[in-house]
Amino acid sequence: MPDFVPSLATIFTFALASLVLIVTPGPDMALQLSRTINYGRGHGLAAALGSNIGILVHSTLVALGISVLIVAAPMAFLALKIAGALYLLFLAVQAVRAGARGLQLSLADRKPPPLGQSFLAGVMINLLNPKVVLFFITFLPQFVSAEDPAASGKLFVLGAEFVLIYLPCCLLLVLAADRIALLLRTSRWVARTLNYGFAAVFAGFAALILTSRAQH
Repeated sequence: MPDFVPSLATIFTFALASLVLIVTPGPDMALQLSRTINYGRGHGLAAALGSNIGILVHSTLVALGISVLIVAAPMAFLALKIAGALYLLFLAVQAVRAGARGLQLSLADRKPPPLGQSFLAGVMINLLNPKVVLFFITFLPQFVSAEDPAASGKLFVLGAEFVLIYLPCCLLLVLAADRIALLLRTSRWVARTLNYGFAAVFAGFAALILTSRAQH
């Protein structure tokens, strides 16, 4: 087995720990639900793919040691927090507007945004989240020894493993949301309430991001 590949025990333990963390609700999950319910399965899948790309970028930055530099620089970390919070507030406003409109009975009667916009939203919601940076800085290194000469390679492999576990979970979430959306479109009141709930979730995570600290 190549030096940069972790042991089977590490891979298995990391998979179990990752699964527990993945099923914990977060803004990325709320985004995927929101896009699926409001615009259809394609947009939910695009947001899910973007979220995974954002995670893969973060794991790569950790493997290269760049994330540590961002957290260690107060101004850089502050800028990341502000950007992440503002983006979540932007998504909250979008959810409020969608709630005010209510869901149409048919997606064909609507003018959804381009799929690329949902994909970009998925990328940005993880890429601009400083809590994701702190998570990968504190979580991944627990499974790799700092003295290991192949540490960077192993960190990258574990990051890729996280994505391989995260992606199927996202797909199952989107498919389930798509089924639920069929029921929600018969009740505009329920759809409106759900979108306002998404807005509250995004705003709440924006507040959490602003209070996050670089110390870990």
